[in-house]
Amino acid sequence: HNESSYASQWAMRAGFLCMLPSATGGATPLADSREVYKKIPAEIRQRFEEKGVLYVRNYGDIDLPWTEVFQTEDKSVVESYCQLNQLTYEWKANGGLRTGQVNPAVALHPVTGEKVWFNQAHLFHVSSLRPEVRESLLSVCGEDDLPRNAYYGDGSPLEEDVLQFIREVYESEKFHFEWQKNDLLLVDNMLFTHGRQPFSGDRKVLVGMA
Repeated sequence: HNESSYASQWAMRAGFLCMLPSATGGATPLADSREVYKKIPAEIRQRFEEKGVLYVRNYGDIDLPWTEVFQTEDKSVVESYCQLNQLTYEWKANGGLRTGQVNPAVALHPVTGEKVWFNQAHLFHVSSLRPEVRESLLSVCGEDDLPRNAYYGDGSPLEEDVLQFIREVYESEKFHFEWQKNDLLLVDNMLFTHGRQPFSGDRKVLVGMA
């Protein structure tokens, strides 16, 4: 799925060009964000629309160090970036960095005016991990220091059964673009989510955004 749905700004268009299809797998799954929105019950939609989603990242423990992600060793540069992009930040005692960002869960498409489900709570939340990975991370980090996690925008916990339902909606709406050499796929980045299936062998798909 495209990370633009947890950014404060995003590209409206995405283009993919297949230079080399993989030997097996590697298709690009797509889902219509309008249909995902419609299939989520109104009471769940309302809760997400009212509260938004808080995305929390901890850099430097298990995730990449902040110096690599922000391409600087100057904390003031990071702080300026966070302030400009509505991120909260906290420097941790071990030299790591915790950031938080509250974004809307639902967006209006600027051309069609349609509501789209436009968040990654179900992917960011710790429940998206395999049980053994989740338990291992929690035992090592504790919840506050997980590399990634998501909450409602007011900081309250997301219900795992709700997130699982949302995953099932995505699964029911998902279809696949099977790549052949020189295929070009153009996507409205708000109307459709995209991902990548596992693959074997070499694979080269170029991505451009605008």
